[in-house]
Amino acid sequence: MELFDIVNEDDQVIGQASRSACHGDPALVHRVAHVHVFNRRGELLLQKRSLQKDIQPGKWDTSVGGHLDRGETYLHAARREMAEELGLTGVPLTFLYASKIRNEVESENIATYLAVAEGPFRFSREEIDKVRFWPADEIETALQCGIFTPNFEEEWELLKEWQRKYPLSPDAPLAFCAGDSMPNLLHESDLR
Repeated sequence: MELFDIVNEDDQVIGQASRSACHGDPALVHRVAHVHVFNRRGELLLQKRSLQKDIQPGKWDTSVGGHLDRGETYLHAARREMAEELGLTGVPLTFLYASKIRNEVESENIATYLAVAEGPFRFSREEIDKVRFWPADEIETALQCGIFTPNFEEEWELLKEWQRKYPLSPDAPLAFCAGDSMPNLLHESDLR
């Protein structure tokens, strides 16, 4: 049985519960690490969840996302999940922000990281049907159409909000990994 650390609103461990209990009781707040994987063209890698998944089967979701093992740090979980889900190791990660997702199914405290990778990706066929890079405008067009997980749609808005706080300029692009710069997710009208 897979056990997760249960945390309070301040992210302090207060107990443990099974995965199945956490995915049905929003009172059981647990920890998750997310990684947004961009390519050098600024497109975001998304994974299509397997139809066998217990939550949101068949929907497109964040590049990498996974629960922390008991006693694990967010950064360690992000690295482990990148290796397990996409076969990526040794890729620099940059922390972006912490967030909380609360809905009728579950409650998660999330640490989100960014990475740049072109592939190839070796993903678990039991967990992921396929992966592909999406340009920002294609994501924007598909929002609210039922193809993304609700959690990804929330995460996308958080990512855009982060970029509003740290706007890019052609003279000084924001580097998030050595030798790379943050892709521009926003349209000109979003910056007003």
